[in-house]
Amino acid sequence: MASGRNGTLYIGVTNDIARRAHEHRTGLVEGFTRQYGVHRLVHVEAFADVREAIRREKRLKDWRREWKLALIEEHNPRWRDLWDDMLS
Repeated sequence: MASGRNGTLYIGVTNDIARRAHEHRTGLVEGFTRQYGVHRLVHVEAFADVREAIRREKRLKDWRREWKLALIEEHNPRWRDLWDDMLS
């Protein structure tokens, strides 16, 4: 998730992306995302195995910021809010 194009980034794991994105978007989750206005879903990766998802999350959190931005740009160059896709 991001606060906007090239803005503050948040990386997390969930078993229900629609619920979790809604929580962040509406400020139901106290802490980092609410404090920094991180409410746009700009990148999603799906995994069948939660352990693999957690490993990927940890790797991404260790990445340099430039690499994270490049990953988003590669798959979502306009930084569209993917939440809209989930609603359709």
